[in-house]
Amino acid sequence: MSEKLKIGISVGDINGIGLEVIIKSLMDNRILDFFTPIVYGNTKVASFHRKAIGVNDFSFNVINSADQANPKRPNMINCWQEDVKISLGEQNEIGGKYAFISLQRAAEDLKAGVIDALVTAPINKHNIQQEGFNFPGHTEYLQNFFEAKDVLMFMVSEDLRIGVVTGHIPVKEIAASITEEAILEKLRMMNESLKTDFWVQKPKIAVLGLNPHAGDDGLIGTEDQDIIAPAIKKAYEEGIFCFGPYPADGFFADDAYTKFDAVLAMYHDQGLIPFKHIASRTGVNFTAGLPDVRTSPDHGTGYDIAGKNIASETSFLSAIFEAVHIVNRRREQAVLSENPLAFRRLSKDRD
Repeated sequence: MSEKLKIGISVGDINGIGLEVIIKSLMDNRILDFFTPIVYGNTKVASFHRKAIGVNDFSFNVINSADQANPKRPNMINCWQEDVKISLGEQNEIGGKYAFISLQRAAEDLKAGVIDALVTAPINKHNIQQEGFNFPGHTEYLQNFFEAKDVLMFMVSEDLRIGVVTGHIPVKEIAASITEEAILEKLRMMNESLKTDFWVQKPKIAVLGLNPHAGDDGLIGTEDQDIIAPAIKKAYEEGIFCFGPYPADGFFADDAYTKFDAVLAMYHDQGLIPFKHIASRTGVNFTAGLPDVRTSPDHGTGYDIAGKNIASETSFLSAIFEAVHIVNRRREQAVLSENPLAFRRLSKDRD
């Protein structure tokens, strides 16, 4: 457990801010005390971004495979050799093509066990669509790649952890996708992740309603009474300490989230709007339910500020260190589980 972890990093859309925040995150050599970074990209593309933001005293150690990584340097694997035209701030096929090449190579190494975790820089969900990638985003691609039965988009920060039942789907499809089994499965994954990945011994989970005022006793929709409440009851009977459904507006307005270890929202914006406001761009997107650890920053490609040296690396750094922490917690728990203390019945009487 004392061996330094290898953290793989995919570069995301090369026309966005991904490489800028990667470079800024890795510039301080003190981070090399905690992990060995391996970026899956291209040194020429990285140099373009480095020059665009005026960074002169930084370079990558070029390697061909993760086992060659120098633990004292930021490392880069060249995933393609051809010259690429970079158009900062532009959404085009080139950005999507090379984002996928980077992601695919990094995911393969994660699955093979040659890196310990994966941190993904932002992609554009439109231009990355191509042969091999026909998914709404990273989360769904990685679920398919790792053949996971289900995954949980779990947004985490110092002040709030929030997951969603439905992720990247149209609003018109949300209500039909909210089922007892879907809610139960997300609650199970959230509960297990809180115990294993965040070491919360007895997680307390809040569940949000779907409709305004959580249905207002059936006046504004019946899903809260007929689907969500029964799912909460079943989960509680399974030993999951969960409560609700709570009206989302009042729940966050009253700071009720501070009384819980995590919150389960019914759909994407219901969870991510308050999360991004509360986390103030320091949050992390963690994919619970995968066999390996994947995190990402809580922001997008940032086309409007690409190459202007104003993108903050705070969320990306948080994503890296969250990945490190989760891997270490999982490994330490595995060691403790393998060597449990022998159970002995205690008695007041002494021999």
